[in-house]
Amino acid sequence: MDILTYIDRGGIIVYILIFLNIIGFSIMFWKLFILVISKSKKQSIVQNIIQNFDITDQAIISNKINIAIKELEVGLNTIKIIALISPLLGLLGTVVGVLNTFDSITNHGLQDPTIFSGGISVALITTVAGLIVAIPHYIGYNYFIGILDNTELDIEKEILASQTK
Repeated sequence: MDILTYIDRGGIIVYILIFLNIIGFSIMFWKLFILVISKSKKQSIVQNIIQNFDITDQAIISNKINIAIKELEVGLNTIKIIALISPLLGLLGTVVGVLNTFDSITNHGLQDPTIFSGGISVALITTVAGLIVAIPHYIGYNYFIGILDNTELDIEKEILASQTK
């Protein structure tokens, strides 16, 4: 059986998961591009803070660094939300599939196992699809947060190093 057959058998929930996957990966590729560019901007952020603010005032330094990092975090909440709701959508598909199975059993009895196997198939397909979408988004979100944390630490180190000069 090919992938399109599985997608079709999974129903609307799998199509929603595919849509979320496309959105999430688009944001992740965009974020990767932005973070690569931001590595070159890191030095300009440091210079801006050193030249325009009193670097002995730790509150101002922390505030300006937080503003710069928050600008780089745009879009990461969407990735996080996709990572969180995808397994729930898969679980919803599981419940719908099992409900369809019980409806088939109620209407036709247990004489023919093929009557209720379709519902079980939907349940399993949507569960797998939800996990397939969630796992890379969860990894991507944590990876980007790690990069931003390291960038924030690097900026703080460079500002502190300029204070000791």
